[in-house]
Amino acid sequence: MVTSSVPRLVIAAPSSGSGKTTVATGLMAAFAARGLAVSPHKVGPDYIDPGYHALATGRVGRNLDAYLCGPELVGPLFLHGARGCDIAVVEGVMGLYDGAAGEGELASTAHVAKLLRAPVVLVVDASSQSRSVAALVHGFASWDPEVRVGGVILNKVGSDRHEALLREALESAGVPVLGVLRRVDQVSTPSRHLGLVPVAERRGAAVEAVAAMAEQVRVGCDLEALGALARSAGALSCAAWDAAEVLGSSPPPPLPVPSLGAAAPRPPLRPEGPRPQAPDGLKRVAVAGGAAFTFSYAEHSELLSAAGAEVVVFDPLRDEQLPDGTEGLVIGGGFPEVYASELSANERLRKAVGELALSGAPVAAECAGLLYLCRELDGQPMCGVLDATARMGERLTLGYRDAVALSDSVLAVAGTRMRGHEFHRTVVEPGAGGAPAWGVRAPERRVEGFVERGVHASYLHTHWASEPGVARRFVERCRTS
Repeated sequence: MVTSSVPRLVIAAPSSGSGKTTVATGLMAAFAARGLAVSPHKVGPDYIDPGYHALATGRVGRNLDAYLCGPELVGPLFLHGARGCDIAVVEGVMGLYDGAAGEGELASTAHVAKLLRAPVVLVVDASSQSRSVAALVHGFASWDPEVRVGGVILNKVGSDRHEALLREALESAGVPVLGVLRRVDQVSTPSRHLGLVPVAERRGAAVEAVAAMAEQVRVGCDLEALGALARSAGALSCAAWDAAEVLGSSPPPPLPVPSLGAAAPRPPLRPEGPRPQAPDGLKRVAVAGGAAFTFSYAEHSELLSAAGAEVVVFDPLRDEQLPDGTEGLVIGGGFPEVYASELSANERLRKAVGELALSGAPVAAECAGLLYLCRELDGQPMCGVLDATARMGERLTLGYRDAVALSDSVLAVAGTRMRGHEFHRTVVEPGAGGAPAWGVRAPERRVEGFVERGVHASYLHTHWASEPGVARRFVERCRTS
């Protein structure tokens, strides 16, 4: 068994809104500014925070989800992302002990911290308390003896006097104060109906926000003490996850990542002139990207590459054709409802997607991809691959799902069990035709999604590392369609 000890910290909080993202992202960037190779991670299924983490570190932000992937993969996936790094920072989700509903500690930040044998830094919103902060921190630090709260960072502190009162109170809690961030220094990160606005939609402003977070943490936190705490993490006795090994193939190429520097003009995704065909033996799989389709897990592209695909990213807002030679199409999550007019106006691409699907080529669409394949979205014509219409709703649908494949598809055979996550405010109203993709078993029993020809479209976000055969099956379908 391989033993590895990457220095690491888990950034947690008593509740959402305490400042985890500001502290975690700022800490990543501050460590990176010191010349350290920083590995960024996010607990749970969130796609947006990892974009900010990537800006801060210059590395792909990766998720650690004990529900979607299973507890046994948390350590291997962490080590995969942290290869060659000097330190890792893991941003938690919700409150420290909040996990999958009805599943105890499963998928909570505390659960992941224990699986990683990592010390926890608790970020506390101290704006409306003084001495009570000691009781709060003591409670969180003592609730589970297997969770080691190694320090606290006080956020939204109002004045020197306020800071002195907080520090005095915390002396009795036995948890050191590793940082203090002032109330006047809060960094603005705009939000909308599904959380923060993704980096891809506000690149220049996001770079400035991450730089401001880094400066805030550099000034307000004890980076030496935080680094020492990270080095106290226990050794992990497991091997790093590897897409090529789980599929028994050659390693995929590294993924490109954004830098923290000034935003450069974005080159066209499709260069002038015809694109050459995929190298011999590889199948070209087009993956939707750009501002409208920002939700994807890095491991999906790595698995597709390891299964024998050449992965090519295109932007449905800008590119009027699919990449030349496309034999399979993956459309992940994002915000098509924000860009419905622009997506609809790109008629040539909508037609190309429709023709590819009609040919029987494999098409995998999750959430935003599902909406894009409908006849229309909020009255705007979409690709028309599915006999369904989509519209914005008033209710947020959010939560983990336990599902079983009801139909043979390009992703799975009927009976395959997978866990997924839903996160949307839209409603899809199906017409006739097509078979359901999933039978959702929890929290309520229902059918969901569409399987038709080579199309698998669903609201469920899944993590293919939990079922790597999904990628192999998809690429094999490219070979036969």
